[in-house]
Amino acid sequence: MFFKNLAVYRLPADWKMSPADLEEKLITRRLQPCGHFDMSSRGWVRVTADERLVHSVGHQQLIALGVDQKILPGSVIRQFALERAEAQAVEQGFPVGRKQMRDIKLKVTEELRARALTRRRVTRAWIDPENDWFVVDAPGGAKADEVVETMRDTLGSFAVLPLDTERSPQASMAAWLQVDAAPAPFRIDDDLELKGLDKSKATIRYTRHPLDSQEVKAHLASGLYATRLGLTWEDRISLVLTEKLQVKRVQFLEMDKDTADGGDVDEAEQFDIDFTVMAGELAKLLKDLAEALQAK
Repeated sequence: MFFKNLAVYRLPADWKMSPADLEEKLITRRLQPCGHFDMSSRGWVRVTADERLVHSVGHQQLIALGVDQKILPGSVIRQFALERAEAQAVEQGFPVGRKQMRDIKLKVTEELRARALTRRRVTRAWIDPENDWFVVDAPGGAKADEVVETMRDTLGSFAVLPLDTERSPQASMAAWLQVDAAPAPFRIDDDLELKGLDKSKATIRYTRHPLDSQEVKAHLASGLYATRLGLTWEDRISLVLTEKLQVKRVQFLEMDKDTADGGDVDEAEQFDIDFTVMAGELAKLLKDLAEALQAK
């Protein structure tokens, strides 16, 4: 259940909603199946095997947004439309024109949409009222925006703000690379991406490669800037920090060791244990990251 990516926001300053109150709100926007002519449907889904839409342990809360998307490739529409056009050309005695072809494609799309298979995607979000964090497990802005927008539609208002910092991640990463060290308790790993500012957008990637070299410093001096940098926090969590202040490829380094012997713990109890550990570790990591970037 551990998050792999972190899109980080600050909860609204007036956030006082209890898990029970939030549950009542989310129920009004529970995920509904796609209609015959809908390509997608969005709504809240249960987090675990029970029916609750808000899973809470202590003050920590977990919610999940489900998105059902109909699978209808353009190539399938074209294939059916061409077959329909060929049949119509034979029937009318001359090739179909552009307007006829557009009409055929629209009709075929409507027919196939009603019969299309549906694929579900689930994006989880963690609410930490104690430390004012709202964190979405999403690698990019679009999926995180989906969750925030749906929360706003569900609650009527949800004025979260992306984590803001005094110093940009780009400037911080460059400074750390110049001195071969990140602020404690972080240390620099061996993953790095550099890009140029000119039209060529030259890109250099280091993977499992030492970064304390004069070569990296020379690239920075020549005008390249860091867009991704691997870091490890407290020797317990590794991550990749991006220029857009996204935290990606999160890996809990101690979890494999800690959970290797699950003993007699059942699945539901193990989920709560994992969630508690994740929330506690990530809350401290985000606090340290904000301080390392001189957060506002």
